[in-house]
Amino acid sequence: MTLLSLGQGAGCDDGCDGGCGGQADPTGGVRVPVLACRDALRAGGAEVRIVEANSDREIDEVLDATVLRGAPVTAGAPAPGGDAPGRLVVVGNGDGEPRAVVRRLLRRVAPPPSRRPADLPPGRTVPDLPPIGLLPLDPTTDGLIRRLGLPGDPAEIAAAVLADRATRFDLLRTDSGSVTLHGSLLGGADENGRPVPWRGVVNVDDAVLSDGSDPLLACAVVNAAGPGYAELDGLPLVTDPDPADGELDVAVAVLGYAGRRWLGNRRTRIEVRRARGRAVAVTPSADVPYTDDGVTGSLTRKRTWWMEPSAWAAYR
Repeated sequence: MTLLSLGQGAGCDDGCDGGCGGQADPTGGVRVPVLACRDALRAGGAEVRIVEANSDREIDEVLDATVLRGAPVTAGAPAPGGDAPGRLVVVGNGDGEPRAVVRRLLRRVAPPPSRRPADLPPGRTVPDLPPIGLLPLDPTTDGLIRRLGLPGDPAEIAAAVLADRATRFDLLRTDSGSVTLHGSLLGGADENGRPVPWRGVVNVDDAVLSDGSDPLLACAVVNAAGPGYAELDGLPLVTDPDPADGELDVAVAVLGYAGRRWLGNRRTRIEVRRARGRAVAVTPSADVPYTDDGVTGSLTRKRTWWMEPSAWAAYR
């Protein structure tokens, strides 16, 4: 059994400045929940080690030594064989840490298009990923773990891992080579916190949410979220997403005008357009800031997300 804590910059996307990885201090606030989980696992008869990873290479080494041990790896270096696979618990402050691990796990096992086996699950380009445990450093944080209904208490997490009790969830892949577990929110704000309009084409399967002529305030691409995750001035963008329904939820907030007030001031309104589907493509007309599972960046060209139903799993 391995408890994995990610250090500064681990698992960042290409071009990231390194500020999106785990910020955990293994001698500080991480210590209490990690040691509590370790003790609960040991009490259940498991051998446990605690590892900190600070790069993609170190994450790969942990994956090869645990969940991929003895299993064929179709991408990257072959995993060591011989022993039965171990179990992995990812320690995290937010959504970025599990995203980083699933991202590297996917890169290790995803077959290239020319070598995809015929027995893949329907509608999938990747095999079932092995389950991982998620240990929050702050169980009160309203993040991915709470949205998925996963346990937040170290003892409950240990019990689920020891019982090998896991639930499968949908995974969003992107053409940037990354993944999205929770959701992505595109759009920026000025120094006063007001959303800055931008333009872009947004297509969900055959539906057109924006043809590029509308001033957009935000675009939400969501897999698992609830009230408060994707809102604009208190207006929910996505209302009831299901992380296991095989569809992604997309919404755009469009800036419009509803006549004129006295003294000539224009009265604005916000129109929300929503759609569900298998894939979404967003093509901005200029660079647009975004946040994806807590990782920030700037979208400079077309990006596509597509659904991999029930592709990843977490102990529950």
